[in-house]
Amino acid sequence: MKNTKAKNQGIASTEKYLFISTIRDDTVVLKGGGLRAVLLTSSINFALKNEDEQQGIVQGYVALLNSIDFPLQICVQSRKLNIDSYLMKIDAQYKKTNSDLMKIQLQEYKKYIVELLDLGDIMSKKFYVIIPYEPGSASVKKSFSTQLSEVFTPTKAINLSKKQFTEYKNELERRVALVGAGLRGMGLDSVRLDTQGLIESLYNTYNPIVSQFEKVSDINAINLEN
Repeated sequence: MKNTKAKNQGIASTEKYLFISTIRDDTVVLKGGGLRAVLLTSSINFALKNEDEQQGIVQGYVALLNSIDFPLQICVQSRKLNIDSYLMKIDAQYKKTNSDLMKIQLQEYKKYIVELLDLGDIMSKKFYVIIPYEPGSASVKKSFSTQLSEVFTPTKAINLSKKQFTEYKNELERRVALVGAGLRGMGLDSVRLDTQGLIESLYNTYNPIVSQFEKVSDINAINLEN
């Protein structure tokens, strides 16, 4: 009982330092009242493009920066490639086949894949663009020392009314559309993370090891009725 209580207290104390209040309507709501939308984008191998294509990409990027009057955050998330499900399919095929030669080939292939991942340390990468909306941010500027101290200070939540949330979200939607158009001008595809996607992404970020074994439940399958 003591260990359970201590664990719960540790989790509660940790949550005090998170800036996230809730996730709703495909939007991250921060405790300070700000909103965030997250776009998952494709990538471009710039080095493999010819000179004209490179110039077009750079011009598209410049056009995107010139079209916005708010900051953007670009996040690249690297994770060691997980192919457990693929290896399970190989094992299933191994059990189905009656050919001794095929069994040997499947064993050798699986061994090769595992060794390749271990030796090459192959990583999977995901690219995100985080679009913010901070009410009153244009008139409030914080010093570096203030921002640093806030990291180590428990964050207090600001409750947004339905009217405020709708008003802020409308502005955020405008920014999302603007950034999406700019990314298309660079030849990049993007998709906005929905509520489920945001929850899974944050869960995987804060729990990189645990998330490999324990997946987030589908929020649409959760019964919210009392």
